[in-house]
Amino acid sequence: MSADSSSGDGALPRNAPPGGNGPLDPQPLVAGGPVPGDPNRAPAVRDMFARIAPGYDRANQFMSMGIDRAWRRIAIRELGASARGDVLDLCAGTMDFTAALAGGAKSVVALDFCAPMLDAGMAKIPAGANVRTICADARELPLPDASVDAIVIGFGIRNVPEPERALAEARRVLRPGGVMVVVDFFRPTSLAQKFFAGTYNRVVLPIVGGLVTGHSSAYRYLAGSMAAWYDRPGFEGACRTAGFGAVTGRELFPPVASIVIARVGGVA
Repeated sequence: MSADSSSGDGALPRNAPPGGNGPLDPQPLVAGGPVPGDPNRAPAVRDMFARIAPGYDRANQFMSMGIDRAWRRIAIRELGASARGDVLDLCAGTMDFTAALAGGAKSVVALDFCAPMLDAGMAKIPAGANVRTICADARELPLPDASVDAIVIGFGIRNVPEPERALAEARRVLRPGGVMVVVDFFRPTSLAQKFFAGTYNRVVLPIVGGLVTGHSSAYRYLAGSMAAWYDRPGFEGACRTAGFGAVTGRELFPPVASIVIARVGGVA
């Protein structure tokens, strides 16, 4: 379950995790590769995702054992009636969310900064579905204000430098009453989360991902990215700062991933 089926817009927010257990000491995982926590790592991360795109879905199938599909179903259920409107799959990667939404939504925009990832997902889209792909940066969405009813982000915003800018952009393009649902691996805080995440990051990601794609360093980077990311409460706070009025979150099962629901208007 790299379940990182979305590549985001480059990398991770900064060297010091926003929830803060002190600064990280970022180290390159391979010469020329991306460094977790480096705010200037976007080009290297884009190249990394382009390299692993052909084998990305196959690696996810081995690693997820179907759990990521259950997480996506939960996320779509949280979108509620908004899932039948105009939906933005932000940091769409290989478009798993887009494919799941295409049959019921009025329209779906799949946006990612890595064109080969989008290309790799095109075969999943049903014929005749009202789906449009855009290769763009989540920090500067090429969409009008108040143009979508819902946004879903699956395992991608963690790869965005300046995630606060991406959240502000998400808030800008949502219509009144709109909802954003985020599923991601946040920095673990509980003992159970640390156990599951530690085992998964040290063993499953680099070994299985490396065997399937031939790029184990990419999966070591993805594992390291989690340590440089928000914990869930910190991310919820960033959503509120970006202008979302009602923000809630909870852990999923197994406790390696979490879901955050942020709404336009209302108070949590």
